[in-house]
Amino acid sequence: MSVIALVSAKGSPGVTMTALALASVWPERVALADIDPAGGDLIWRTRTEGGDPLDPDRGLLALGAATRRGAGETALVLHLQETSQGVPVLVGVPSPELLSGLGAVWGQLPAVFAAHHGDVIVDCGRVVPGSSVLPVLAKADAVVFVVRPDVEGIAQLRERLASLSGQLEAGRVGVIVRTTYRDTRSGADLQQLLDAHGLGAVVLGVVAEDEKGAAVLSSTRIGSVRRSLLGRSAVTLSAAVRDLAGFTAAVEVSA
Repeated sequence: MSVIALVSAKGSPGVTMTALALASVWPERVALADIDPAGGDLIWRTRTEGGDPLDPDRGLLALGAATRRGAGETALVLHLQETSQGVPVLVGVPSPELLSGLGAVWGQLPAVFAAHHGDVIVDCGRVVPGSSVLPVLAKADAVVFVVRPDVEGIAQLRERLASLSGQLEAGRVGVIVRTTYRDTRSGADLQQLLDAHGLGAVVLGVVAEDEKGAAVLSSTRIGSVRRSLLGRSAVTLSAAVRDLAGFTAAVEVSA
């Protein structure tokens, strides 16, 4: 079982949508957790199978409360809700003010995720030095940055990779480029830049900008996300992310 942390270095490059797309096409049992300290978007972007809003009281805050009490309700599965695409999700909170009560719980989240019977994709939002999500990144099997291929996005990515180099496991850091499916150059150009600076991150591929696919994931449009540009790019990326996390090697060892 693997824990995959998705993060951004700047602004809103589409971490939540990328995480949701990956979880929707993931080939194994998977849960999606939203722990963005700036306030989670997952609760606003998804609906239940019946089209109802997800319950904000059943998610990260409830898990945090159970963890602080030391109660027997700290299993991740007890705090998940299923979206219209059949993805079990741990919803975050709508505003950062509500996260202040979590405190030391941040340091216990890696153990909660690691104990889950299935892979966990974690939407960590924007990461900065001293961020409360750093314990999750340090223990994750793979940390994947989502970036737009513009000057600001790449500059911030380079700075963040450099500042976190001592806190992330070597060989487990990847980058997903969010751009149009017609963009065949940005990934290669970015890999060349990262290699030139010795940052040790691998560009995993492109997640397609696709409004129709995003609408399917948020249940405002009927259809299968796998048939969309977003879904097809996510299928390709899921294989690369799993390889980065050492999923294939783990299977070979246990066989």
